[in-house]
Amino acid sequence: MDWQAARVSLTLAALTALILLPLGVVLARWLAWTPWRGKPLAEALLMLPLLLPPTVVGFYLLLALGADSALGAWFNQHLGVRLVFSFEGLLLASVLINLPFMVQPIQRAFAALPDNLREAAWVSGLTSWQTFWKIELPLAWPGVLAGAALTVAHTLGEFGVVLMVGGSIAGETRTLSVAIYDRVQAFDLAGAHQMALALVLLSLLALALVFASDRSKSAKPMVPGR
Repeated sequence: MDWQAARVSLTLAALTALILLPLGVVLARWLAWTPWRGKPLAEALLMLPLLLPPTVVGFYLLLALGADSALGAWFNQHLGVRLVFSFEGLLLASVLINLPFMVQPIQRAFAALPDNLREAAWVSGLTSWQTFWKIELPLAWPGVLAGAALTVAHTLGEFGVVLMVGGSIAGETRTLSVAIYDRVQAFDLAGAHQMALALVLLSLLALALVFASDRSKSAKPMVPGR
């Protein structure tokens, strides 16, 4: 087992989920209820990383984050951070490609709430923030858990984008998926099998959490306390 790669993978997955969690909740809630006519286009853009080959996504992220790009040059000049072949750049790429995995389950959870639920809360004297915190979020919590679990699982297994943006720098950008590829290239099939099995078990655990959250969501009453 490449423990350095395991540490990088787990750190990347945890930070990606933590960054995307508040962003995903806000974006998912807006997409679930917005009457904006451009919503289909926004949802299409959100889903695009799921449909494009990882090498295509990785290639364009490499161009967007490279030292010759405006974003890459700004980070390098003002913050002293190189976005390509660094953990910081890998984290930024991970946040971008995992956005649909976080948003989609949460959006479905918010969309399933009755339209008159918020109106009833407002009539009862709750503010918009109290309605969100005390009613909407508890009811949508299974979707939030599912989004976080899918984000972690996908981050741990992502290969194409990780390799193109981060490379294979030991202790910094080499994740478990890249380490498996390196072991196979070196004909170390036993080492590759050990790490691959670990990823299979972690992904299975994440999927179990997703299905468990779906079951708990369907079993819950739509209004707390009823």
